[in-house]
Amino acid sequence: MSSSAARPAGPRVLRSPTGPGNVAFTSDAALVEGLRAEQPAAIAVFYDRYAAHVRRPLGRILGVDGELADVHHDVFVRALGSLRTLRDPAALGAWITSVTLFTARTAIQRRARRRWLSFFAPEALPDVEAPPVSGEHGEALRATYAVLDRLPPDERIAFVLRFLEGMELTEIAAATEASLATIKRRLARAEERFTRAARQHPVLRDWLEGGTRRGTKSDL
Repeated sequence: MSSSAARPAGPRVLRSPTGPGNVAFTSDAALVEGLRAEQPAAIAVFYDRYAAHVRRPLGRILGVDGELADVHHDVFVRALGSLRTLRDPAALGAWITSVTLFTARTAIQRRARRRWLSFFAPEALPDVEAPPVSGEHGEALRATYAVLDRLPPDERIAFVLRFLEGMELTEIAAATEASLATIKRRLARAEERFTRAARQHPVLRDWLEGGTRRGTKSDL
């Protein structure tokens, strides 16, 4: 059974129709009002406005994953189902980022459980085909996510947001709804784990020694 078939049904995410009817949703506050009124056009605009905003951190955190499209869909389903938690409609962008990160965390945990179960019943699990990646960049990408797979979900998310997305510590704390002190501890542990594991991969060892790791956006 595919992951999409097993996923509980949720609000349908639609593409935004073109036309003058969407002018009412020019601001996030107006869009949230439309979403709370369950207007189909508002759901469509919501998806179109934030699809790329959600896709980028998901891709960074999860890497090459056959379920990325499903997780992307799950973000919007979860968001539509939890609009009551959004206190400030003008902060819709920051809020959907938080929903994205919590959904990614769930996906990482689900993937880890599936790997554990594969030791016992591999034939019962779906095959996920990853897009081929070649060349030196592809080797570095594969090595990076092989190392990231060893990190606990919270540490992995903090690490990716800091070192691959280049977010400030205060931004990460706000997005993950954690204290600044907690984020600093997660990053310290994640950096130590990542560095220790990365030194086992020649391509990542060169990257670390090149000094491009700390506080910058990566090309990975």
